[in-house]
Amino acid sequence: MVNRCIGSLMLAAALLPALAGCTAGSSADPKLPPASFVSTNEGPGEEYVIGPLDELTVFVWRNPELGAKVQVRPDGRITTPLITDMPAVGKTPAMLAEDLKLQLSQYIENPLVSVIVNNFSGTYSQQIRVVGATEKPASLPYRANMTLLDAMIAVGGLSEYASGNRARLVRYDKATAKQKEYNVRLGDLLKRGDSRANVLLAPGDVIIIPESRF
Repeated sequence: MVNRCIGSLMLAAALLPALAGCTAGSSADPKLPPASFVSTNEGPGEEYVIGPLDELTVFVWRNPELGAKVQVRPDGRITTPLITDMPAVGKTPAMLAEDLKLQLSQYIENPLVSVIVNNFSGTYSQQIRVVGATEKPASLPYRANMTLLDAMIAVGGLSEYASGNRARLVRYDKATAKQKEYNVRLGDLLKRGDSRANVLLAPGDVIIIPESRF
């Protein structure tokens, strides 16, 4: 009996460091670096990708009658003079201009085409989605240098029962093709003005805000 007790104690002692390591690993969430309230290094973001309901201007040099102001349909296509059902979603403006040029080459010689995005919604993969205990859950078009503070202002801040410091940011990691979750301290950011809680957002981020536990 004594030998069995001693053996059990030795086994527990051997497992303790491993259990401690597991506990430490599970409690340590990956962290995002803080971003300043006012960007000190403005720069261009990733090249814009056209999404459904975006409003575009198509301009054909020396052939204005072939251009048009169009809205991308929900099915992701546009129609311009001489061209019907041209796929637009998922392309950059330069890519769409090149595709339009190829189609118009059947009718005019060496057309010069440009595409300008007037009003944008973006693809789902580029939108910032804020859900949960906020005043106005919404999908927001991503823009370069957008921060967590910008997104929360756009949705009207936290609701009365929000647990801001338990919020999570879900981000798709292209390098690993997996989703990562980060803790974000919305309570500290919005109620205390803690600049260290402000972080840069990336296209496709999802911010999930739980309610307080009573």
